[in-house]
Amino acid sequence: MANNKLLVNERQADLGQFLVGRLLPFRKKRQVGPFTFIDHMGPATLGNGKYVDVDQHPHIGLSTLTYLFEGEIEHKDSLGSHKIISPGDVGFMTSGHGVTHTERTPEFRRTPENFTMHGYQIWVALPKDKEDIDPNFKFYSSSEIPSWENDGLKLRLVAGNAFGKTSPLQGYSSMFMVDILAEEETTLNLANQLKGEVAFVIVKGEITEKDHKVEAGQMLISKTDEQCSICLDKGTRLLLFGGEPLQEEHFLLWNFVSSSKEKLQEAKERWKNKQFPKVPGDNTYIPIPELKP
Repeated sequence: MANNKLLVNERQADLGQFLVGRLLPFRKKRQVGPFTFIDHMGPATLGNGKYVDVDQHPHIGLSTLTYLFEGEIEHKDSLGSHKIISPGDVGFMTSGHGVTHTERTPEFRRTPENFTMHGYQIWVALPKDKEDIDPNFKFYSSSEIPSWENDGLKLRLVAGNAFGKTSPLQGYSSMFMVDILAEEETTLNLANQLKGEVAFVIVKGEITEKDHKVEAGQMLISKTDEQCSICLDKGTRLLLFGGEPLQEEHFLLWNFVSSSKEKLQEAKERWKNKQFPKVPGDNTYIPIPELKP
């Protein structure tokens, strides 16, 4: 692998009844553009007592982006937002100075019948001047996401700007996220199509970059620029994401992101003292582990 590229393998993380593959943060690369955390959920068989149940927990300094291929997630937050996120939809919750939320399998899925859950939970760090904005939640249905076909590829612009197109989800800094499916063996040329750092998350299949194969469960990061091309096998699906790096270094502590380590400690104490807003009608609480930033 060339010196200007990084190859990252998923590391398993336990979310109770659900195991995820963690891709970011990574020891040698803490962020790609403003993207600071990526969990791959599944594909996993749920149902008959096994469900996603992430109790009430807080965030500061980031936006969560939920994107699914299969299954559903029920989102509730301290703003009063309540949405079922289905395949192709995008849920985008911005925490700003503080928000809490839950993520659960919807009631209509809680039957003896099995179903597949597969998608990504992503955190996008906020620029320093946006870290203390008021929280908000935005939902984009699958039909709102720009979709097109080109040279044997099906593309969906989940967020930001890429390939001369604009997503309704813009975020708070330069970013892009593209869902790409190869219907035939083909080459994806990124020259002059993107702006900033670039990462390829292989959902299924494999890609080839300068004679190096990258397979499902791996992430290829370009540390230099967006001027590259990759070969995709037929049936390969990948998420292409990145953007321009944030100007300030950002730190991660549990569910909190900030350019200030002091703010991380303050948020930790606020949660321990139950000073965050609550999700209406939800009395669950995930205690914060004893971690250092």
